[in-house]
Amino acid sequence: MGSPSAMITIEQAFSILEGSVSTLNEIEVSLWEARNCVLSQIIISPISMPPFRQSNMDGYALSLHDSLEYCIVGEVKAGDENIISLQPGEAVKIFTGAAIPDSAQAVIQIEKISLSGNKLLLDEPLFTDTNVRSMGSQIFKDDVAMSKGAFLNPAAIGFLAGLGIASVKVIQKPTVGIVITGNELVSPGQTLPHGKVYESNALMLHSALENSGFDSVSLYKVRDDFESTKTILKKAIDENDVVLVSGGISVGDYDFTGRALEDLGVETLFYKVNQKPGKPLFAGTLSNKFIFALPGNPAAALTCFYVYGLPTLQKLLGLEVNYGTTVQKILAHDYRVSNVRAQFLKAVVTDDRVTILSHQDSSMLNSFSLANALVYMPNGNYQKAKGDAVAVYPI
Repeated sequence: MGSPSAMITIEQAFSILEGSVSTLNEIEVSLWEARNCVLSQIIISPISMPPFRQSNMDGYALSLHDSLEYCIVGEVKAGDENIISLQPGEAVKIFTGAAIPDSAQAVIQIEKISLSGNKLLLDEPLFTDTNVRSMGSQIFKDDVAMSKGAFLNPAAIGFLAGLGIASVKVIQKPTVGIVITGNELVSPGQTLPHGKVYESNALMLHSALENSGFDSVSLYKVRDDFESTKTILKKAIDENDVVLVSGGISVGDYDFTGRALEDLGVETLFYKVNQKPGKPLFAGTLSNKFIFALPGNPAAALTCFYVYGLPTLQKLLGLEVNYGTTVQKILAHDYRVSNVRAQFLKAVVTDDRVTILSHQDSSMLNSFSLANALVYMPNGNYQKAKGDAVAVYPI
């Protein structure tokens, strides 16, 4: 598998990836396709928002005068294009979002008036600009609406759509291929023969990708033989920016992933990391594509995805992220560490306190399904006491 090397530390793996990953190309896409992408241009607002003086609520727009009594002379709904001119002492019924006549200075809500026919009586005098959204109160025409490097979350997409923008330039969103290996795997819903297990990693990884905003995902299934493995891996690498291989990376007689990747010319970045779970993690590149061969055990595969795969995808997308970024949380209980490998422990964070869960085995997802964090514990033989600070990866 490329140039063999000794098992490396987590920090060394992070450093290798940091030096290997750069953003993908810039493309222009529709606003819908731009969701969860990173903007690669400055957006200048083509209009003021709102583009006219706008009512902040349902009520009456008033042309103010010295009396508390007004004469109702019309109605303005949201979207109306007709222009009504009011004389002092006149009012129009108006609805939220509607354009306020230029001759009106304020809007009074219905709850603060008395009505008698076409006469309106205020409870008290009204100040200019009451309940009025002034033109450009959100942004003026030709101002910077959004900076290069902004992440286009739902609110950002809505903001740009509200400015009438239909397409933007973004960093291309990476496409991901998930390759599942193993003759012992059976799809959920089928009868489970003796010696087989249900395949869970594909759905798990696909779900994790979708939850993280990466929605261009393809699935590939491989038989446990060398030629099939090589053929499918080549197809996945050709068709995607990042390939996640589940299983087949160890040294068993039927683990063909490593040999197939080497035959395809994949350059090894690293193979085997001094960690638990996920020791047999492989990372490599081919023609600017990234390949992660994840352990087959589900909890180990998901841990490696969150710690290594997801930051790589985010960096390809153009996000400013660093591998190994953690937050400090307070341990809710004592915990004993006795391990020659650094550990990523499934945990639950509540407020600023973190509880390490049971069932930490690399094959177990029952505790992972409850977790919202991974606690990083360096290798060694030591005691962490309740109240100590620990490093946490939110997930």
